[in-house]
Amino acid sequence: DAYPRTLDADCAQLRDAGLDPQVDVPASTLGYWRIGGPVDLFVEVPTRTQLAAVMARKLPVTVIGNGSNLLVADAGIRGITIRLTGEFKDSHVQTADSNPQIEVGGGLMNTVLLHRVNQADLEGLAALAGVPGTVGGAITMNAGTALGEIGDRVIAAEVVMPGGDTQRLSPQELAFEYRHATLPPGAVVSRVWLRLDPKADEHATIAHHIQRRKATQPLDQPSCGSVFRNPPGDFAGRLIEAAGLKGTQAGGAQISPKHANFIVNNGSASAADVYALVVLARQQVAAQFGVLLEPEVHAVGDWPQGHWPLPNPSGV
Repeated sequence: DAYPRTLDADCAQLRDAGLDPQVDVPASTLGYWRIGGPVDLFVEVPTRTQLAAVMARKLPVTVIGNGSNLLVADAGIRGITIRLTGEFKDSHVQTADSNPQIEVGGGLMNTVLLHRVNQADLEGLAALAGVPGTVGGAITMNAGTALGEIGDRVIAAEVVMPGGDTQRLSPQELAFEYRHATLPPGAVVSRVWLRLDPKADEHATIAHHIQRRKATQPLDQPSCGSVFRNPPGDFAGRLIEAAGLKGTQAGGAQISPKHANFIVNNGSASAADVYALVVLARQQVAAQFGVLLEPEVHAVGDWPQGHWPLPNPSGV
């Protein structure tokens, strides 16, 4: 068989819950990088009841969202890999008082969220302008740009825990930091409540920001966006370029000639190729400038032991 017999019962029970699990789906078809081996079970989950049923299984659960910030191992992902659909793409704007807000499902695309907020003659989420992926992913990594961070706008977030129970978390409990939120282990972001503002001049700011991104980033090639977090007071792309690595290739992967904090897939890249460039950039920046770059990309799947967390370069 194409998958372990231990997953037979899980497939059957997921079908009993009204879901359609698919076996050995290539991760390369699910993410922006177009990289990664087979996932044992892939399932799209449209309701909270069904999400609880998935989380109740005695298997690891990986949320792939839109796959825009994930590096999936060449060996694939064990257990259940899910994408939130259906009611998790719903949103509801509340404008009953002078403090407008929006309730939004964790599976909604950030671009769609921005459009819906604009259609409601509101603003406040410029931090998500140009950020690919879903709201759930944005919360998990406290996504943002030069225009701010999503954590600044969070009123609360609902998560579904391993076992299927639901918790509502405050911003204080989420403890947002730069490109990081503190979520309970294994939790899946199902809903979020965000503060909005009356419409003013944010649209022009967003348009300028998007135009600049298009001019300076390789948005026409498969990538995950920024590979490394910007270190305090500097930019990862500047450091990698100054280290002489812009354009460097490993197999089918390349440090983008357009923006050094992007690693692009030139058509045949493996996860191992990307990993080699991640390690090289980290080593060279540490050796030449004494700065230890930390990854912004999230590695998931069945990686060889010792790959993640990234080993510290020698001498650091």
